[in-house]
Amino acid sequence: MADNTVQKEGSTMMWWVIFVVTTIITSLMVVYVDEWFWVVLPFSLTSLCKALRVI
Repeated sequence: MADNTVQKEGSTMMWWVIFVVTTIITSLMVVYVDEWFWVVLPFSLTSLCKALRVI
């Protein structure tokens, strides 16, 4: 009987790249449009969690 709870283990390189890019964008937004930097935060934090395989 197959175990359906086991997830396929793949590379997290894509999530790390997304995290780095969105972190750079967040940093630039803090410098230039500081009232809107929070718009990018969910993408940055979600990609970090995915890269660390928390979610």
